[in-house]
Amino acid sequence: MLDSTQFPIVKRWPAQHPERLQLYSLPTPNGVKVSIMLEEIGLPYEAHLIDIGNNETWTPEFLALNPNGKIPAIIDPDGPGGRPLPLFESGAILLYLAEKSGRFLPQDPAQRYETIQWVFFQMAAVGPMFGQLGFFHKFAGREYEDKRPLERYKNESKRLLGVLETRLEGRDWIMGAEYTIADISLLGWVRNLIGFYEARELVEFDSFPRVAQWLERGLARPAVQRGLAIPARAA
Repeated sequence: MLDSTQFPIVKRWPAQHPERLQLYSLPTPNGVKVSIMLEEIGLPYEAHLIDIGNNETWTPEFLALNPNGKIPAIIDPDGPGGRPLPLFESGAILLYLAEKSGRFLPQDPAQRYETIQWVFFQMAAVGPMFGQLGFFHKFAGREYEDKRPLERYKNESKRLLGVLETRLEGRDWIMGAEYTIADISLLGWVRNLIGFYEARELVEFDSFPRVAQWLERGLARPAVQRGLAIPARAA
């Protein structure tokens, strides 16, 4: 196992504090899952901005850490057994940080797996569907003459919001009274859908009042507000 300072990515993005966890990210819905979690648990870390607009995730140094070429990724110099741990995939990182810190993941085995299932729901459904809606509604896909893809992703996004609306009946958070990594995984995506993707009216977001109230509660958390802006974008 390499010492954390010997990973190729550290040569391109040098660590000022190599003893801290290193975060390689951008404040996208996937990226902020990890920065929010790190802010919530208070683990010392150092954030490095990875400019996906300039294809920095496809550099040899980044690919050596994540061969899939996506943010976020981390290196924990104090991983299991005291050895450095490189890790990618935001859901996997959330689970790792929850177990490392002992926070935001229930100890009860049944509730633990129920929480994990909602993280997988975000990874497998909410992220991909909301992302496609953003592409066809706001970005290059809006120029396509064929509007069937937009209609499909609009309808699927509304369906997924409906799943969350039903889940939140009688609950403040996805798992009930306790805020967990299930909420952390979803907050950035729902915020992005109605904000950056400008799809609030398209998906009739105001017809999902429980989701709206849940989002408001989540965004009111100081750690969430800090995490949403980490790493700071270039001016």
